[in-house]
Amino acid sequence: MEIAELYDRFLQCDGVTIDSRVCPENGMFIALKGKSFDGNSFALQALAEGCRYAVVDDSRYATRPEIILVDDCLQALQALANFHRRRLAIPVIGITGTNGKTTTKELVAAVLQQQYKVAYTQGNLNNQIGVPLTLLRLTKEHQLAVVEMGASHPGDISELVHIAEPDYGIITNVGKAHLLGFGSLEGVIRTKGELYDYLRTKENSVVFLQNENPYLTAMADRLQCVRYGQSDGLYVSGKVTACSPYLSLNWTHALQSHEVRTHLIGAYNIDNVLTAIAVGCYFHITPSSINEALEAYVPQNSRSQLASTLSNTLIVDAYNANPTSMRAALDNFRLMEVAPKMVVLGDMKELGEASLSEHQSIVDFLQTCAFDCVWLVGPEFAATRHPYRSFGSVEEVKAEIASHKPAGFYILIKGSNSMKMNQLPDLL
Repeated sequence: MEIAELYDRFLQCDGVTIDSRVCPENGMFIALKGKSFDGNSFALQALAEGCRYAVVDDSRYATRPEIILVDDCLQALQALANFHRRRLAIPVIGITGTNGKTTTKELVAAVLQQQYKVAYTQGNLNNQIGVPLTLLRLTKEHQLAVVEMGASHPGDISELVHIAEPDYGIITNVGKAHLLGFGSLEGVIRTKGELYDYLRTKENSVVFLQNENPYLTAMADRLQCVRYGQSDGLYVSGKVTACSPYLSLNWTHALQSHEVRTHLIGAYNIDNVLTAIAVGCYFHITPSSINEALEAYVPQNSRSQLASTLSNTLIVDAYNANPTSMRAALDNFRLMEVAPKMVVLGDMKELGEASLSEHQSIVDFLQTCAFDCVWLVGPEFAATRHPYRSFGSVEEVKAEIASHKPAGFYILIKGSNSMKMNQLPDLL
């Protein structure tokens, strides 16, 4: 079926789903394949659950008029999303980066929602499936879209920008993450830079640029830039005024200064906040409305969350970890004027051949921080040279807590999502 005809069917529906267990009434089910499932086999179930159409790419399942046969369901999903994005012609802000892209996306959306109807990526649905699903949620009522784009291999961002066709771009930063897929930091830089490469081909595109990042400033050559950072004289400038534990900052735009108190943990979040402020100012959000949005935002999903239990005060940053974000979190915790301090760190995944050296680097940095107690979790940290308590898994940590629960500490919990460090806060 041609994309225009498929789009006509899409317009007859009230949304798209790829999960036969979550079928909106009058929806369109698109049958994707995974390592352990074939969505084609759920087409009839999706129709029974209320979907109007099911899209399959295996002719054996195209047994009813409501089942639409295409060559490849993933490609059909992506083409449909791109077709829809072009038809609506709503300005799109594309966000990528090694660290902070989800927090930045949430902050940007929160600020823009003060004045506009905004569609934005839910959670971290930022891959070759999530980006199309975000675009297909756009309606004529939306005025702006904020689309997060993730990558773990070269070419990933290029693929996503050609689906979303952003008008504006943000790269939060570049650092050592997913080195197993990228091969090196240079590979990370090239891949994130695919967003800028696309914007160079688009007339009147704009980049929101963290001006003190040498990688980003070099990558943004020949692009129209809205510059922000901690230096004076930029479109938006900002300075940390407090971080004990929540981040407060003073920011300046058009020679006017403003103070904002956030619910974010960590001075390293200043760049994420300044990004949202710069975007807000560019789209004519008033300073008071920008501050209102930033002060109301509370991080979720184990992203720099502060939690107090009967026994301890926790800083939970267990959604993900890489060498850049790990060091930033430790450095911020080191500077916090609280005591006693304990850190529980899980392995950083997908670092490939650099894994041992990067974990050793974190351990070496730990030894300069003078924390009162350090627990390391996972085989990667276990392979390093260190004087700390080592646990093979989160299960071993849980057993230790059950028998010898720490009490009276400020505790930083951080690690890659697959390490399941988010299981620990309720026990501490």
